[in-house]
Formats: sequence, C-alpha cells, structure tokens
Amino acid sequence: MRRCFIIIAFAFLTSPALADREIHIVHCLQGCPTGTPETNDLIVRQIYALSSNDDTKLADWVAYLVTRETIGTSASLNRDWKSDPALDDSETLEPDDYKGAHKHIKTDRGHMAPLASFAGTVFWRDTNYLSNITPQRSELNQGSWLGLETAERELTWKQGEVWVLTGTLYEKPEDPLPGADEPHKVPSGFWKVVALENGQIAGFIFDQELARDAAYCDQSKPLQEIEDRSGLDLFPDAAADWVSEDLRADLGC
Repeated sequence: MRRCFIIIAFAFLTSPALADREIHIVHCLQGCPTGTPETNDLIVRQIYALSSNDDTKLADWVAYLVTRETIGTSASLNRDWKSDPALDDSETLEPDDYKGAHKHIKTDRGHMAPLASFAGTVFWRDTNYLSNITPQRSELNQGSWLGLETAERELTWKQGEVWVLTGTLYEKPEDPLPGADEPHKVPSGFWKVVALENGQIAGFIFDQELARDAAYCDQSKPLQEIEDRSGLDLFPDAAADWVSEDLRADLGC
C-alpha cells in the first residue's frame, strides 16, 4: 500500500493538468526544494520526503520534520539496509554496492534523515532504505555530522518541532564505491539547513574530508551560499522576508 501511495504522489505532482495546484508535504517547510533534474523521483514517506537522482543514485535533497514524539533510542535497532522499493533497480544502489567501502575509501553508510530522530516511530526502518543513505566518510559521519544531528534533537526537545533539509554536493571528483556494479557518484560534501516555523534558520556545509574533531558550528554557511552551491531553491514558497533570525545559537554555536 505504501508503494502505491508513493507512485500516486509522484504522478499527482508531475501531471500537467495539476501542475498549478498547491502541494503540501509536511516534511517541507515553505515548499519542497526546486531545481532538481526532471528525471528525479520524488518519494514521500511518513517520516521524510526525498528527491532521488537517477544519475548519482543518491538523493539530491531529503526533508524531514523532527518532533518530540518521533525521537527515540537507536542503539538497539537493526541497520537492515535495503534498496528502496519505490525505485527501479537501475535508479538506486543496492546493499552489496557498499561492500568494501569502509576498508578502501573509509566511508560509512550515512543516514540523511537520521535513525535516532525517528526511532520513536513505527516507521524507523524506512531510514535504512539506501535512497536515504550516502557514502559518507567515517570521520565526518561519526564526528561533526553526528554532532549536528544530536543538536537538532536537543533543539526539538525545546521547540517541539524542527524542520531539516539536507543534501549532497558534487564539487570535486571522489573515488567510487569499490563494490558497486552500476554508475554512480560519491558526494564531495553535504549541506544541511535547520529551520523553525517562524523563519529562524541555520545552514551548514560539510566537506567529505573533515576531521572527526571538526566542530559542526565551524561549518556554518549562509542560506544563499547553500542554494548557490546546490543549485536549489530550498524554500520556494517563502516570502522574501520570511527568514528572520539566526538559529545557530539555539544549536549550541
């Protein structure tokens, strides 16, 4: 049933007769990002939405809403990696593609929508679909990236609801996954924007080469730079004056 919903949602969004309709996806604050290739697949699930790129085999962006109710403890949960059932085999990576990646290019399977942020829901297994995973250097994944994910959850406990957009950058060549049997691209970096409904935001860009002890606060970047480098309009429905205040201090920066 979930697969049918995803397909219907994509058809609805791309139908010329409905192109001028207002589409509301709870995970996207002020509209979902625009600017992705027309061949991308939009996938909407209970705990996140993402735009999967047929060429890179990864998501250009992932949007998710964290609430106090969605947060849980992930330590005992199984990382049962699976190809995304909403995508054709030619559009996504498979679990075997990641074999040998940590040994040869020092990458983890990095969650875009974090498991711990949705461990309090019955849908937490959906975070382990490979459409929500990227090859992310272990030093980054277990360092400043994890630090910002933790800060997002701490902010959620204070605010009740926190919206996050995150995605990939391809600004320099990276070694491919050694076990992959289809063309793909490994990101050279990642971006993330944390936002509140009132327009407070904080943006960050992370290079794959960051050391484990690098502070996530030092990766702060203005929204305009993130949009310029990603080629996306991240809040397409927002009024020109919607962005109000810097959220970095509330994230521990």
